[in-house]
Amino acid sequence: MDIDAWVWWLIGAAALGIPLVLTAMPELGMLAVGAVAAAVTAGVGGGMVLQVVVFAAVSVALIAVVRPVAARHRAQRPELTTGVEALKGRTAVVLERVDGSGGRIKLAGEIWSARALDTDRAFEAGQAVDVVEIDGATAVVM
Repeated sequence: MDIDAWVWWLIGAAALGIPLVLTAMPELGMLAVGAVAAAVTAGVGGGMVLQVVVFAAVSVALIAVVRPVAARHRAQRPELTTGVEALKGRTAVVLERVDGSGGRIKLAGEIWSARALDTDRAFEAGQAVDVVEIDGATAVVM
């Protein structure tokens, strides 16, 4: 039984797709797309040399174009911050006197323990303060 070249290319694409799913290495996906392009080339009657050239060209082009874009996106900070990162820089209202040893504030609708960044400074009830950081379950304010 003689199997056409395009079938072998599709088998190769599937063989590259399986480790892609298991390892999450996007380069394998780009090689799989190159194998599919070679299968199309074989399907329309391209010779073996052309199939290999198409496989190599498509794979290299995808790696050269997609990898830098993906790296740039991976390096960017997310636009939507969540958790304690979202609380930094927000304004809170002092509920109980806040000084270097502690106090209470209302931050994002919740009551938080707080302490002043500058230990010599104190904030009285009703004052607005800015959250500098979150240290465990305590907001550090100024």
